[in-house]
Amino acid sequence: MSQIILIIIVANVLVSYKGFNDVVFFDRYKFQVQRILNGDKLRMLTSGFLHVDWIHLGFNMYALYLFGKVVVSSFGTVNFILIYFGSLIAGSMYSLYQHKREAYYSAVGASGAVSGIVFSAIMLYPDMELIMLPIPIPLPGYIFGIGYLLYSIYGMKKQLGNVGHSAHLGGAIGGYVLTLLLRPSVISNNSLMIGIIGAIIVGLFFFGDKLKLN
Repeated sequence: MSQIILIIIVANVLVSYKGFNDVVFFDRYKFQVQRILNGDKLRMLTSGFLHVDWIHLGFNMYALYLFGKVVVSSFGTVNFILIYFGSLIAGSMYSLYQHKREAYYSAVGASGAVSGIVFSAIMLYPDMELIMLPIPIPLPGYIFGIGYLLYSIYGMKKQLGNVGHSAHLGGAIGGYVLTLLLRPSVISNNSLMIGIIGAIIVGLFFFGDKLKLN
């Protein structure tokens, strides 16, 4: 495991553990629309290190471990940090955009950042095999990526479960855009996949208002 991935995992564990045992701390640093709109922008970053419970934390950190090493080995530490935190902020910004009329909407978790890392890894190696539950069949990375985006859009529209679909979607978009900027040559890995994902993202920008919950 690279040092940067280990540092991020340890930071998530320590901050989340503090939040598990300190409600005031948790409330002070979680993502909450009203507080952010009133100027507390730091929550858009700090919320990415808080988690609801050990299962939530474990899933995110396991995904970071699996896909993060692919991105670090391809991009190096500095660009990995850029993709991770850029995706985290992109996830928070998209959540704020989608929920800005819901004053008390709140969320926590590294899912936005991890989604960006996952998408970056898929763009680097589109043929890697992944499993998207509840389908217990290995799927090529490019199919997984497109399915993940479509499911996140559907989940956000239908408010499926207690899940921050908008943060997942925003983070994935952040990972996609940053990977293209840092390494445009990934287009040659699977130009059809890159094009389809790009079309979905462009569609979100033009028709995103129809996905708003209010």
